[in-house]
Amino acid sequence: MTLRLGYLLPTRERVMVGVHDTDRILELGDVAEEVGLDSVWIGDSLIAKPRHDPITLLAAIAARTERIALGTAVLLPMLRNPTLLAHQLATIDRISHGRFILGVGTARDVPAIRAEFAAAGVPFEKRIGRMLEGLRLCRALWSGEPVDWDGRWTLEGATLAPEPFTPGGPRIWGGGGVPAALRRCAVNFDGWFPSGPGGGAEWGASWNALQDDAREAGRDPAEVTGAAYVTVAIDDDPEAAEAELDSYLARYYNLPADRIRAEQYAFAGDRAAVAGWLGGFVAAGCSHLCVRVTGSDDARQMAGLAALRSEIG
Repeated sequence: MTLRLGYLLPTRERVMVGVHDTDRILELGDVAEEVGLDSVWIGDSLIAKPRHDPITLLAAIAARTERIALGTAVLLPMLRNPTLLAHQLATIDRISHGRFILGVGTARDVPAIRAEFAAAGVPFEKRIGRMLEGLRLCRALWSGEPVDWDGRWTLEGATLAPEPFTPGGPRIWGGGGVPAALRRCAVNFDGWFPSGPGGGAEWGASWNALQDDAREAGRDPAEVTGAAYVTVAIDDDPEAAEAELDSYLARYYNLPADRIRAEQYAFAGDRAAVAGWLGGFVAAGCSHLCVRVTGSDDARQMAGLAALRSEIG
């Protein structure tokens, strides 16, 4: 198994300190490709955690890169009309020549996220059913054939263009670790892309359960990519790394760091310790890691992460 390493671009972090320009984010996409990383990722939020629009920004990165994969970590598709979303994603899949990955999430039940749904005019309740139907509609529209649809949305003989570069449309990865989420990924999606809690052992136990779900659904488990979204702080001084991770998580989420650590894959330590921790995911079967690295020097962090590849696992 070949490990693919990705980097989460700091759109949220820059907005938090009042930096709204996009030039540096686009440059970091170039840097990621130059240092040998396999993917770059951008998160999604309207008003709960304000940041740049991921689809627009990834399209710009796609146009100036050649090799690197580009993904959302993660998009809330239920906040978008699925016909419009299908059109946007087919276009970015064309721009990137099939390098786009649609990471999707179901949204946590917290006041800020509920307010975000209200601001978008979308009911928060039954959001998972809305997401699944919307993605089915996207895939139907990506076929290039006329679509009749009678559900939350109504279409009669609708045809969408352009057709995606990827036959059938971009890869869709879903997250979540509860049994229902694992079954949902095993049946419906091309990849599993959770963000915690625990580490490689916990990820591996859920991955094994997901593979069993795929077999029960009559699907080859090899059709599902095993991925993970993790956060790390790296410092030669482990205590400094711990302090940096706690500070980062508290600032980012405006919640106690220990609560976020209990909910997400997060680790702090020196280079060897971080490599060992990431290697636990690889040993459990994870083939694609999206890594969010704390610290402000992203170009240096990218180069360091790429260099760490040989030490992982």
